[in-house]
Amino acid sequence: MQFLPLLIFVVIFYFLLIRPQQKRSKETREMQAALAKGDKVVTVGGLQGTVDAIDDQTVVLRAGGSKLTFERNAIRGVLKKTNVPEPAVAEENEKK
Repeated sequence: MQFLPLLIFVVIFYFLLIRPQQKRSKETREMQAALAKGDKVVTVGGLQGTVDAIDDQTVVLRAGGSKLTFERNAIRGVLKKTNVPEPAVAEENEKK
C-alpha cells in the first residue's frame, strides 16, 4: 500500500511528460525522413528556404540567391510539400 501513491505518480508523469515528448520526436523524425527536393522548409534557426538537394545526413537549401548546407536534423518543419496533389486534381485522377 505504501507504493501505490508512488506508482500513481509515475503513471501520471509518464502520460503527461514522457509519452507526448516521444510522440513529437517520432513525428519530427518522420517529417525529416520524408523531405523531398522542392519542399519549402524552415530550419531551427528560422531560415526559410527550398530544398535543393538531399543526402543521408545533409540538406542543401536555396534561400534567396544562396545555397546553404544544413544537417538534416536542423529542419524544424515543412511549410509546403511539392508532391502533394491539389484536391481537385486528386478527384479527377480517381474518376479516370
